[in-house]
Amino acid sequence: QVQLVETGGGLVQAGGSLRLSCAAAGSIVEIRFMGWHRQAPGKQRELVATITTGGSTNYADSVKGRFTISRDNAKNTVYLQMNSLKSEDTAVYYCNVDVASRSSWPSYRGYWGQGTQVTVSS
Repeated sequence: QVQLVETGGGLVQAGGSLRLSCAAAGSIVEIRFMGWHRQAPGKQRELVATITTGGSTNYADSVKGRFTISRDNAKNTVYLQMNSLKSEDTAVYYCNVDVASRSSWPSYRGYWGQGTQVTVSS
C-alpha cells in the first residue's frame, strides 16, 4: 500500500520558522493533490494548504503570506515552509495525499500522515 512519513516538527519561538516534509512511499502510480491540515487541542482539524499536481496552491486565510506549500513530484514529497510563526499555529500537523496505487488504479484514495507536533512559544 502507501505510507506517509512526516518530519520537521518541533518547538520554536514566536516569529521563527519551521519546515515540514511528508514523503509518500509504496506502490504509487500517481498522486493528485497533496496538502496539510492541523489540529489544535480542543479544536477540529482544519485545512492549512493544498497543492495540485500542476502546482496550483490554496491556503487558509490564517496562514496566507506566512506559509508556503510546495512539492517534489519526483520524490513524492510535499513540504510546508512556515515563517513568522505565531502561538496560534501550535497544533499537530498532518499531511494528506490523494493517491492511485497499483491495487486501486484507476481509483484514488486519501491517505493521512501520522502527524507531527508544532509548538510555538510566545
